[in-house]
Amino acid sequence: MNTDHVLQTMNQCQVAYLLIGGMNYLLRHQTLLTVDIDLWIADSEANRLRCEAALAALDAQWGRTDATWEPVRNKPPHWLDHQPVLSLNSPHGAIDIFKLVPGLADWQASWQSSIAAETPGGVCYHGICDEDMLRSNGAASWDSECDLSSQSFSQLIARETAKRERNCAPKIR
Repeated sequence: MNTDHVLQTMNQCQVAYLLIGGMNYLLRHQTLLTVDIDLWIADSEANRLRCEAALAALDAQWGRTDATWEPVRNKPPHWLDHQPVLSLNSPHGAIDIFKLVPGLADWQASWQSSIAAETPGGVCYHGICDEDMLRSNGAASWDSECDLSSQSFSQLIARETAKRERNCAPKIR
């Protein structure tokens, strides 16, 4: 998984997205096994087209069926319009694109409360805040390999928040 390359490409294509799921938690708190990157994109026509371009630049592949599975660069514009969630493969890792997220109703509100951060490689991204992560985790399990219940996830966040406060590390917003 080349998370930096995926996020950097999304940034270069000016895709409005929020990092969600296990990778968001991995980068912001502690190492947990995750094998894909989950991105919640703003669901506007212009942003979907930017996301299509970014996914093409990442050599991603997708299809509704095995028969239609192909590089997304071969698909006509607006292929991203028809499903709320798409799971793609790329040489840089698996990428899940969400146009809606169970438990979270408003992308813009989640953007306003998102956390601006950097990967260890120095790539900037916005990830949903812990409160939104709890709301979305309560509505859907992001990563089956993590399989965090809301209670255990709450405990992990509380422990990490206390650790951050003890270290006096400012929260980037």
